[in-house]
Amino acid sequence: MSETRTSNSVTTVEQAIGTLNKGLGAMDAALSAQEIARRGWSLLREDLSLPTAVLYRDKLQHNLDWMRQFIAAYGVKLAPHGKTTMAPKLFAMQAEAGAWAITVATAQQALVAHEHGVRRVLMANQLVGRVNLEIVARMLRGSNFEFYCLVDSATLVEHLADYFGKAGLRLNVLLELGVEGGRAGVRNEEQLRETVEALARHKDAIALRGVEVYEGVLHEEAEIRAFLKWACEVTARLHGEGQFASRPILTGAGSAWFDVVAEVFTTSPVAKDAELVLRPGCYLTHDVGSYRTAQLRMQETDPVACKLQPGLETALHVWAYVQSVPEPGRAVVTMGRRDAAFDSGLPVPALRYRPGDAAPTPAPAHWEITKLMDQHGYLAIHPGDDIRVGDMIGFDICHPCLTFDKWRVLPILDSEYCVVDVAQTYF
Repeated sequence: MSETRTSNSVTTVEQAIGTLNKGLGAMDAALSAQEIARRGWSLLREDLSLPTAVLYRDKLQHNLDWMRQFIAAYGVKLAPHGKTTMAPKLFAMQAEAGAWAITVATAQQALVAHEHGVRRVLMANQLVGRVNLEIVARMLRGSNFEFYCLVDSATLVEHLADYFGKAGLRLNVLLELGVEGGRAGVRNEEQLRETVEALARHKDAIALRGVEVYEGVLHEEAEIRAFLKWACEVTARLHGEGQFASRPILTGAGSAWFDVVAEVFTTSPVAKDAELVLRPGCYLTHDVGSYRTAQLRMQETDPVACKLQPGLETALHVWAYVQSVPEPGRAVVTMGRRDAAFDSGLPVPALRYRPGDAAPTPAPAHWEITKLMDQHGYLAIHPGDDIRVGDMIGFDICHPCLTFDKWRVLPILDSEYCVVDVAQTYF
């Protein structure tokens, strides 16, 4: 069973959702997302098996609208990083909200996007290895598909040119710039020139289309600004030399510094000659960790973000039951490392609900997850707190990327906590 949905330029082909996925209600057979929505499941009526990771439709739409206004104000394009969610339904929402492309990190992720109707993919990574090259070649042989990947060495250029030249295809690439101690990317002028010269030798098979950076490996704003200015200078120089196959793309921005990237890129002289593309992905669901900190900084310092109030909102929660209150100062909840990210901070209690109450209420500020095991979370409470087995707690998360990858399906809820759709992931 499958269903097809169209959202502007993206057509998603959805697979039936099987009965063995966690976080859903009782199902006797596989169902489509639309069939699940018609069941009228409610989180508050306990129609879902907890733990469950849920998305809030209204908050997703708010974040989409916020980013659409942000990029419009700066006059840049958006290619949100799809690896954050790997959810084609969310890709379609991002396309409908004006995304120019979807960014991915691997050939497999590019294939997922392609098979679900995305027709412009930016792979912000190097393309290496025979099977990965074959995957990209198969997509390029199809109609109406635009693909970009990164190069940072003459060796890689030769590797790609040999394969795509023999295949009779021309691959679009962006020159990746990097920093000492960071990820991939050319570090200095010598490496840059060697790579550009290799690209010039293989123009029939490889088309240099722009310059890419990822500033998130740096942590000080002054270092980030210097790195971004170097990217602008390199782009301007290569454009002046006629090295690009077309109007160059200049792209950067993870989810923490996209305001600084937008400012530096748009105020550079190269802005008049280049297509400027931002690539944040976590804005869609946001979080209460580093991205909330980044958002507060933006709202205080960025002239565009400070006018877009309210700011980004948390659109992803993991809900769990209280399963035990074994000690006066501790409760145990049915959420563990298999359910929520823990690399950038532990989940934070946000909402509490006792079945039968009118609606969820804010969780006490002193409640705190102190430890996660595989399937258990240790919740520090105060002796005498009103908490009992069977209570439900909705947790904010830190780092959406490593929460999404723990779920194959995520119910999408309306403002009344009823399931209105389901997002499937492909990790």
